[in-house]
Amino acid sequence: MSQQSQWRTSSYSGGDPTQCVEVAGAVPGIVARDSKDPFGPVLGFSKAEWGTFLEEIKRGALDLG
Repeated sequence: MSQQSQWRTSSYSGGDPTQCVEVAGAVPGIVARDSKDPFGPVLGFSKAEWGTFLEEIKRGALDLG
């Protein structure tokens, strides 16, 4: 991934700056990282995988409660 990727806090992070997921566009998909560890591991997703992930969140399939 390029150093010039524009990271942003995910809208699904809930607003707590210590518990954020950051996302960035990457070729050819999306990458995500833990904001507390910006030099740590990065997860990569294709655009299709990311879309499916967001749909699952929206329908509540991944709720932990």
